[in-house]
Amino acid sequence: MSIATETLLPIIVTNYRDRAAFLPNRFSPVILGQSDRTKVVLACFEPGQFIPVHTPGADVTLIVLEGEGVIVAGDEEQAVGPGAIAVVPAGSARGIKATTQLIAAHVVTPPPTEEDHVEVHAKLKARTFR
Repeated sequence: MSIATETLLPIIVTNYRDRAAFLPNRFSPVILGQSDRTKVVLACFEPGQFIPVHTPGADVTLIVLEGEGVIVAGDEEQAVGPGAIAVVPAGSARGIKATTQLIAAHVVTPPPTEEDHVEVHAKLKARTFR
């Protein structure tokens, strides 16, 4: 059975830093849990790394745990730091770019599809935030 169809098990992460992992060439998504209804990711960024602005068919909540960056939510672009929360409904543009090392909790409902990620993959390959 794939993780996408498994039942989300109860989990308590007592220190998100224990789960944080960074990649040199792109942001690092660390999956904390996933079910058919939700996906919870610890998104870890080095300075300059990003999730490109895209418009998927899923709701997302981003909570900046540490670091600084910029979040795009709909038509708004805002500099953010620890404690910032963005709630973006399905069909609205969203993206995040780190200016320092940044860790964010990323909750997506329902989990994104491969179709939702087509724009993300193309912009990551082109190294384009917008």
